[in-house]
Amino acid sequence: MYSVGYTAHAIKEMNKLPAEIKTKIFSAISKIKEDPYEHVKKLKTSAKTPLYSLRVEEYRVIMVIKDPVLIIQVVEVGNRSKIYRNY
Repeated sequence: MYSVGYTAHAIKEMNKLPAEIKTKIFSAISKIKEDPYEHVKKLKTSAKTPLYSLRVEEYRVIMVIKDPVLIIQVVEVGNRSKIYRNY
């Protein structure tokens, strides 16, 4: 089972969201702990560490999955209309 960590930026963005959406995002993240690759989409980035996107209604959770240590690192959370601009 993977453990989940959040960057400071992800926590800041989560705090801006409505409580209902935050609950749905936390629930979706906890559901993927067993096998995250089954539920996420790999982003087409040029970074050495691949980024993945988890869909939660109209919001997206951008994350890094570190296999050797079984960690899911949440990098950013936001509305799908704006989230992909940085990637």
